[in-house]
Amino acid sequence: MTHIAPPAEKAQARPSSLFSELLPGLALTAFIAVTAVAARGLTGWAALSPLILSIILGMAARNLFTVSAVLEPGIAFSLRRLLRLGIVLLGLQVTVGQVLSLGGAGLAMVAITLAVTFVAIRAAGRLLGVEQELADLIAAGTSVCGASAVIATNTVVRGRQEHVAYAIACVTLFGCLSMFIYPLLAAPLALDARSFGLWSGATIHEVAQVVAASFQAGDTAGTFGTISKLARVAMLAPLVMLLAVAVRARQGGASKASAPMPWFVLGFIAMMLVNSAIDIPKELNATLAFANTFLLSMALAAMGLQTDIRKLKAEGWRPLALGAFGWLFISVFGFAMLRLFGF
Repeated sequence: MTHIAPPAEKAQARPSSLFSELLPGLALTAFIAVTAVAARGLTGWAALSPLILSIILGMAARNLFTVSAVLEPGIAFSLRRLLRLGIVLLGLQVTVGQVLSLGGAGLAMVAITLAVTFVAIRAAGRLLGVEQELADLIAAGTSVCGASAVIATNTVVRGRQEHVAYAIACVTLFGCLSMFIYPLLAAPLALDARSFGLWSGATIHEVAQVVAASFQAGDTAGTFGTISKLARVAMLAPLVMLLAVAVRARQGGASKASAPMPWFVLGFIAMMLVNSAIDIPKELNATLAFANTFLLSMALAAMGLQTDIRKLKAEGWRPLALGAFGWLFISVFGFAMLRLFGF
């Protein structure tokens, strides 16, 4: 006779069984994230993003070795659940006060630059024949906040892992170019410290790249660069929500499962409000910021572990050209907005 476990016994067995199923893959993505974080610490280069290193290391493991099926559940968990938790914690890196400290003109400049750049890159993507999902990811990464925006946006547009990897490669490449080129342009463009900081924060891709570029012009430039960049990070939430609505409308509501509403973005907003209302101790804030970076690094490691380089190469040169266009567009348009608003 077959023994049927009572409901209570089943309920007790499930958590341990699920944990043992997830553990191997989680251990691998955590190991890759630890390696990436340690690499930045050993080099001492703050602009060396653990997120970027994690996806590179994950791709290397995926394409040089065989990824066992036993690892897949934990990898999938890292890519979905930990990714969303990391984006929620990202809200603790910005406060409403910081955003408002830019003033009306500064906020308008940042918002208009972000919105117009996003629309322009999507339009250019259509002209270049780049797949809609990939164009959306490059547009989000360029206009908002680099790799974090790419992976947040992909929860809505549902691009392939190769799309995500390509988009992150684009924002990394061109953001790094900005990091080295922008400081050389401050004097020829007659930018004072505040203007240079605002321009850097409103147009350079990654937070770390903005910090590395803007602080080369002094503390004032670095402060304004960081604050304007954080204002762009805060705009990630409404952008992803609006994009979710657009994707649903494009699909005509035929498949709600393929275009979910990113409710975790509300968690991002909630954390930003908590950070604005409560004076979180610096030590705790630093710990939470590290946890955010680590979780997103695990998610990107998982993404790399599911990315086939051969498929990445098959995307061709058009997405790279789109990334280059986006980089030049946001740099020039952002500078024009800077002057238009009197900075």
